[in-house]
Amino acid sequence: MISKEKLERLYRKGLSMQEISGKTDLTYHQVTYWMSKYDISRRSRSIANYVKYNPNGDPFKIKKLKTKKDIELLNLGIGLFLGEGTKGNRYKVVLTNSDPQIIKLFLTFLKIICGVKDFKIRAALNVFDDINLKEILDFWQKETNIPHLRFVKSIVRKSKEGTYKNKSKYGTLTVYVSNTKLKKLIDKYCKEALTRFS
Repeated sequence: MISKEKLERLYRKGLSMQEISGKTDLTYHQVTYWMSKYDISRRSRSIANYVKYNPNGDPFKIKKLKTKKDIELLNLGIGLFLGEGTKGNRYKVVLTNSDPQIIKLFLTFLKIICGVKDFKIRAALNVFDDINLKEILDFWQKETNIPHLRFVKSIVRKSKEGTYKNKSKYGTLTVYVSNTKLKKLIDKYCKEALTRFS
């Protein structure tokens, strides 16, 4: 037998039922039984996986906005996402732009306001085939501090006539973070902003 308080405490710490079994003298089936008996809600598979891969707690929480600068950065990040972000993807926060300053501002928003760690951020180039891909990759790596190994396969399109080179000398860069929870959080802030100001 295990008390409800102890079982809840272990489960809230993020342990799976199998892990609780390993830390107690109960079998997996006994843990399942007591979870049901005490009417302790079980995590969904996706939440269980999220807890498993984030043992130190949820890494994506909008920070407490203590300064005017924090509030401005949150508003700028949400505004950028509303204008340049990919809205239809439920699993990723994605933003594409050709301006390094805009990309850097959005990365600052992700890191400072959303708590995204550098290693979680990925990038992808979208360029024409008449440029030096290595030169462009080096440019964006230097501008964003995203190392080459976190750049996924580039999209290279056939070049066309016109003045596109002046507008998009270094192509466009897509930056993204794969996290459903973070995407829901940003969607929530976007919805609140649209409701409040439109």
